[in-house]
Amino acid sequence: MALNFEDIVGHPALNAAVQAQARAMQQAYEGNPRASSVFATQQRWLMAHIGLALHFRRDPSDYRKELTAARFVDVTVQHAVASRNTAHAFIKEMQHYNFIEVGPMADDGRIRPLHLPAITLDPLIGWIHMHLSTLDALDGGSRLGTFQARPQMLARLQPLIADGLISSVPVREPQQTFSLFTWLNNGGVVMDWLIAGVDPRNAGQERIPTGVLSIGDFSKWLKLSRTHLARKLRDAEALGSVGWLGRRGHSVMWISNEFYGEYLTAQAVKLAIIDAAFAACMEQATG
Repeated sequence: MALNFEDIVGHPALNAAVQAQARAMQQAYEGNPRASSVFATQQRWLMAHIGLALHFRRDPSDYRKELTAARFVDVTVQHAVASRNTAHAFIKEMQHYNFIEVGPMADDGRIRPLHLPAITLDPLIGWIHMHLSTLDALDGGSRLGTFQARPQMLARLQPLIADGLISSVPVREPQQTFSLFTWLNNGGVVMDWLIAGVDPRNAGQERIPTGVLSIGDFSKWLKLSRTHLARKLRDAEALGSVGWLGRRGHSVMWISNEFYGEYLTAQAVKLAIIDAAFAACMEQATG
């Protein structure tokens, strides 16, 4: 049986499991910053999942069910994830970095299907591995091993995950500080970095120390404008969500217990969606 949100958010092992996941996400970014940037903001993350779901649900024998730029834009706008212009720009950027390729023209000369090279799926597979590992850490399950033994599951699993993410109000409308960072370039990476440096034993404190000591070093690692990052951190400071234990920008940064709770809540929502999708896949496979 899949773990639901209540099972996950109240689990005593969640703090340690989420910190391990944040560290894994941090390592994935260090290994491939370009690919990680596809998921760098909430909007881009959702658009990527829309595109991947259309890819897995395509039907080459029916041009109306192919992955095309027009279909991607229509679905993105239909779900109010982004404007047409933003969706078109995303497609062009993915083409520029060879994450998608334009296939040969269809017989009627109007349809240009989009194809995903196999290497494009590697970051997605890694992302799924991380989250299945987190779920296994909570209940001692074997989801990751099952997925690795059945790689064909990916084509069924990812579209179900995408459906869950796009239809989830908590995902689409995150809490205030979490929302503040989701619109920042590499904002998800910023939050993962902050959480990765938290000692789970300090999770109950009002001001929880992180591993961040310098805005300058932080911005260089993230390849972000120092000015832009500092501005977002000031906004978070104004909310009481982050601060410094000593001189601003030159001492250990802390995050508030409330912000930490927002992050855990967001992870619990996402993990519950992924586990429900995984359980549905397993039910289909054994049904």
